[in-house]
Amino acid sequence: MTLKCRLRQLQRDGILNLPYPGEGQTAARHRRLFDIGREDLSLARLAEAHVDALAILAEAGRRPNPNALYGVWAAETSDQSLRLDRTLAGLELSGSKAFCSDAGLVDRALVTVSVPDHRIVEVSMHPSRDAISIDGSGWHASAFAETQTATVAFSRVPVDEQDVIQDSGCYLDRPGFWHGACGPAACWAGGAAGLVDFACSQCRSDPHTLAHLGALHADAWSLRAYLDFAGRETDADPLNQGHARIRALTLRHVVEQACTDVLRRIARTYGPRPLAFDPDISRRYQELDLYFDNLMPNGIWRGSAAMCCK
Repeated sequence: MTLKCRLRQLQRDGILNLPYPGEGQTAARHRRLFDIGREDLSLARLAEAHVDALAILAEAGRRPNPNALYGVWAAETSDQSLRLDRTLAGLELSGSKAFCSDAGLVDRALVTVSVPDHRIVEVSMHPSRDAISIDGSGWHASAFAETQTATVAFSRVPVDEQDVIQDSGCYLDRPGFWHGACGPAACWAGGAAGLVDFACSQCRSDPHTLAHLGALHADAWSLRAYLDFAGRETDADPLNQGHARIRALTLRHVVEQACTDVLRRIARTYGPRPLAFDPDISRRYQELDLYFDNLMPNGIWRGSAAMCCK
């Protein structure tokens, strides 16, 4: 079954009907993303983008398009930008957006626009072929290959006034931005737990292996605890943007530390064999390592839109 079919199945089964952050069940939201990441990190990457898009729409008082799969494309690079121009015919979207995960898989995307000012626009991914082009040739890693991460070019794509979701600057200047930043950390934590599951399924019981297994178990336990605590804190004070920012950055840091320890211990405990000869474990390992690089760009510390690269 393809990744898109699996995502559709999660949607049909109601697995993607998550509580919105800050509404009393944020810890449950984190646990659901954790569980999907534990199953498959590529699947979790797309699922998290979809549920984040639904949360953004809800925060803006909007309803999603029924049965549509959503993406969020918020990465900003200095050499590529999107323009939202007002013409005699109406609003038009032009330019390129890099790091668009699930390009070609989603029905609609929430896309950040930086010119003439910072806004977020809802775009249908089913216009004429000439209006939108997808270039996935730059992605050479085998990790996340199925997510179809690409550069998407928009050529005078018509945009309805109602599809400009918020006023200038509101995308970043809202508590929900930081609540949403915890979602990828939940997926990342689940990906690490999946590797710990593999370790616990092995039959080795020598002291060296057992010592690492104990530490791996502690890492997985800690990851769940971090996510639960962050969820409870979010629900206790959902509108405090300053606290939300600190919490998101702190959560992502401690999750990064635990995930890095899992990667290090898996390699040291079992050597190259599972990473070289077990395709599932090799992919999980590479994706967890690459997800770290995606989650922790330099812009995160400046609170830029790169914080939520999808």
